Amino acid sequence: MEVGNIDEALIFYGNFIEFEIESQNKDAALIFFGDQFIDFSLCRNQITDDSRHLGIVVDNKELVRQTLLKMSINFTKTDSLFFHDPWGNYIEIMAYDKTLYTKADDILKKMGLGHLTKTDEALAELRKKNMAY
Repeated sequence: MEVGNIDEALIFYGNFIEFEIESQNKDAALIFFGDQFIDFSLCRNQITDDSRHLGIVVDNKELVRQTLLKMSINFTKTDSLFFHDPWGNYIEIMAYDKTLYTKADDILKKMGLGHLTKTDEALAELRKKNMAY
């Protein structure tokens, strides 16, 4: 993801994502959070993007919503938590229980998230795709 300042991007995203920095220099940073990652690069000079977006799956969407509100973030779609970061990147926050994105039980347990389950609607969609029983 292209940003205008690596240090500021780490601070911004660190406000609502707990991550580990895998690598960082003045032009780039790679962060991991669970089994997701973002590779930041310094060079954002595009206009605000409303079509391409990055989806981040979280276990507590409401907590992220409240955190972003405290950060004075304006949502473009509140039901799905779409917003622009300070560099115009379009971000979507998705709840794990409602998305088709899934993790193996042993991965969830190792991440301390063994309590998470899917909604009936998400399970039905996964079953349609032969991805759940």
